[in-house]
Amino acid sequence: MSYPTRDPDFAALRVELAKQRAARGWTYDELAERTGVSRRTLIAIETGTTHGRLDSWHRIAQALDVEIGELLRVL
Repeated sequence: MSYPTRDPDFAALRVELAKQRAARGWTYDELAERTGVSRRTLIAIETGTTHGRLDSWHRIAQALDVEIGELLRVL
């Protein structure tokens, strides 16, 4: 059995989230309202303080109307 040989690129994921949010013209408050994820958590995810939980990423993807796999592809 083989295992992945590279680490996930969380910096690229943060950039992707910021890009997707900006493309819609949404503030952190607007994304928080649409996802139920707190504004503080969204900021922490985009600044790299946290990677976020899977359920948060699922809600973010739903709010952005993208498949979660599409959002996470940059990892």
